Amino acid sequence: MRTVQVLIIEDERKVADALQRGFRGEGHDAVVSATGEDGFFRATTETFDVVVLDLNLPGRDGLQILETLRARGNAVPVVVVTARDAVDDRVRGLDLGADDYLVKPFSFAELSARVRALVRRGRSDRALRRSVGDLELDLVTRRVIRARQPLALTAREFDLLEVLMRHAGHVVTRAMLARDIWGEASFQRATPIDNVIDVQIARLRKKIDDPFPVRLLHTLRGVGFVLGETPP
Repeated sequence: MRTVQVLIIEDERKVADALQRGFRGEGHDAVVSATGEDGFFRATTETFDVVVLDLNLPGRDGLQILETLRARGNAVPVVVVTARDAVDDRVRGLDLGADDYLVKPFSFAELSARVRALVRRGRSDRALRRSVGDLELDLVTRRVIRARQPLALTAREFDLLEVLMRHAGHVVTRAMLARDIWGEASFQRATPIDNVIDVQIARLRKKIDDPFPVRLLHTLRGVGFVLGETPP
């Protein structure tokens, strides 16, 4: 199974850290949000394959997050994990759009198995296809289209664009690119990998931006890159 993008919305630090270590140990990308507000923001501005959602959260209740996501048409699979074990709580969570429900305490092996089942069952269109403006990327066919014109990207350029689109509207640092694409655990400026990133960004920009009137790929000197319709 390919790398799964997991968002863990959990305010209990020990639980969140254990889940993050578990998913990363299986080769997946897992990020943690410790508040309801931050979790909701990330769930609506970034693309994930699955969300692991606690219900008792500071800032915004987990059920409110779930209800709002579904009301906005966001179909990302959600596994609710909570200490609320009453039948009414489970029914309400499922009625609001949860795909699965686990009561604490639970084993990570069981959670992982349920996540795998959801991924096998089929990811949502939002998880399979990403778009920024008139730029579209399909993770299944690995096709990229802008303004209805297919773009011929190399495998590395596609992977680079996928990371940028996953974090659309937010800064993607060189360290993030070095880690996620080239597998570099540590990154320093003025190194060979830094030069490689510059070359790949230039080649990608030439393909996705130069033929079109609106630029989508923006560089923040000394910070990183942002993909979006509005310059940062």
